[in-house]
Amino acid sequence: MAVIERDLIKFKRNPVVIGMSILMPIIYLVILGNSFQGKLTDLPVAVVNQDTGPYAKRVMENLRAIQAGPKTFRITNLPSEGEAVNGVKEGKYKAALIIPADFSKRMSLQARPEVGLFLDNPDNISSETIRNLLNAALLSIRSEYVPIRDKAGEVLLRDINLYPKVDYYQTLVPGVIIMAIFLGTLTSGVFNLVMDRFLGIEESYLLTPLTKTHIVSGLVISGLSITTVIAAIITVTSMLLTGIPLGRGLEQFFPLLSVVVLTTLCLLSLMFVILGRARHPRIVGIISGFLNVILFFPSGAVYPVESFPGWLKAFAKCNPEVYAVHALKSILFKNAGIASISGDILFLSLFTIVLMTIAILTFKRTL
Repeated sequence: MAVIERDLIKFKRNPVVIGMSILMPIIYLVILGNSFQGKLTDLPVAVVNQDTGPYAKRVMENLRAIQAGPKTFRITNLPSEGEAVNGVKEGKYKAALIIPADFSKRMSLQARPEVGLFLDNPDNISSETIRNLLNAALLSIRSEYVPIRDKAGEVLLRDINLYPKVDYYQTLVPGVIIMAIFLGTLTSGVFNLVMDRFLGIEESYLLTPLTKTHIVSGLVISGLSITTVIAAIITVTSMLLTGIPLGRGLEQFFPLLSVVVLTTLCLLSLMFVILGRARHPRIVGIISGFLNVILFFPSGAVYPVESFPGWLKAFAKCNPEVYAVHALKSILFKNAGIASISGDILFLSLFTIVLMTIAILTFKRTL
């Protein structure tokens, strides 16, 4: 009974552990339930309709019906094919549908009409969903206006992948790299400080002239060194296992290294802000599981951010892993350089500066 009482009292004196034990399962349910909703919604699709005939109008009616019904698409009408394709390359749209000027005429003549579809194919889930739905929308045109068995009247959806083919296995690599970075930051940096406090070693820091800036930046830099090596090993291994050409990574070494370093600094700084005053490793374990769920699953590593509900999209705009995943996908699958991922680099840099400043200011250099 004495042992039971002592253990219960110790648990009672850790309100953070009690609160997280209650809140974490609920938060997991909310985050995971909204990150993997089963069906995709609000995928941005650019449409360039160069035809004013009845069949082109029918195609647009079907697309608007999908937009209003299951809400899989969010259609944006654009005036030119070049603007639409560039929008897909820049990540503004998941696909661009081009309806040529002679579409209705060829439909009337049953002369094998065609429409063009430019896909952001590294995002396999979104591109396949868009391709299948557009095929269904065009099938209804065929069945309503021409005999089903008349192959000459079929509408051909000529889909074009803007980038080299990427299978689902390969699309997981950016997420694996981010997971490796997260685990690296979890086992270094502020975790070592919490362990020092728990073991009573932290007092040795306080006997030195080291400032708060020295202590925080020193632990962050050491964590950066360890995590960068881990991330590099995981990156090369993952590329070998999934068949991504290593040459593609070597050509983009500097952008890839920049993203890894900045993402590591972001997460190390974030860990310091959250755990900078923790005194028990048990709190680190609980908080780390919570952070992994709320940062990784809404990052777009396994499910499109565009299909998240509004509140989760708003959170994604502040989530550094979203920008890291987008940058890694652009580098590995689209051969993007620093200029193409400048927006991601800027956010990660600003996030690091702000969080490092907060970490230093809030760090407690006393017992």
